[in-house]
Amino acid sequence: MNTHISKEQINFYQTNGFIVIDNFLTSDELEIWKEATTEAIAERNGQKMPGKDISIADNDGINEDAEYHSKVFDQMINLWQTNQKVKDIMLDERIGRMAATLARVDGIRIWHDQALFKRPWANPTSWHLDTPFWSFTDRNALSIWVALDDATLENGCLFFIPGSHLETGFENPGIGKNMDAVFNIYPSMRLRSAIAAPMKAGSCSFHNGLTIHGANANMTPASRRAMTCAYMPDGNIYNGTENILPQQYLKEIRLGDVLDNNEQNPLIYTQKTF
Repeated sequence: MNTHISKEQINFYQTNGFIVIDNFLTSDELEIWKEATTEAIAERNGQKMPGKDISIADNDGINEDAEYHSKVFDQMINLWQTNQKVKDIMLDERIGRMAATLARVDGIRIWHDQALFKRPWANPTSWHLDTPFWSFTDRNALSIWVALDDATLENGCLFFIPGSHLETGFENPGIGKNMDAVFNIYPSMRLRSAIAAPMKAGSCSFHNGLTIHGANANMTPASRRAMTCAYMPDGNIYNGTENILPQQYLKEIRLGDVLDNNEQNPLIYTQKTF
């Protein structure tokens, strides 16, 4: 696993809000990730996430047009909570260190993992932000996106608007049918040029949760599979947004409580000494 982060990569990430890391996984590691993800999805039997009665076919409220959204990608969340192989992958301290180093934070917790599979001929993923969906408010939150298949211009690779994370905020524009809907809130971004991030299988990207990003349609007869994980800097508090938090946990926490439950959001890396 290629986990080294250079000063140049940190500076690029901080300036642009994303970075691509080629050959993140070895060929053997890639097969382990594929096998674990496939097994974990099969075990779920269509349940989108633990602790909530939502199936993969349900409209989750992000998009008012359920049929359109269901053809953007298949999404399975917090597979680490239901599959030991995925847990072993996601709780790897080395990946946590990469995320903390890029974000320049002392500690990193898992917010949620998610498998994102674009089926053949899937719709594009509209421009959007991540952090406004989440139950905490932090400009340094970020995600890793690992390509399980080659992600190409033809099958739905990611695109980023560089530097957008420096100007966006926490208002949630959602993910709609129209690719450009986010620009109704951030009109200056209409004039920015996007950067494509095609990747070979086993490569990855990190992006800030406030970086505007999206993905092409899948214009091929094969799936484009990715495994991702969102990270919360340690010390964040509950902002009142339910997001992926299970119903039982929501009964136990209050606005302003620290999100430090290791059963829900494990601390996978910290620089602090105790």
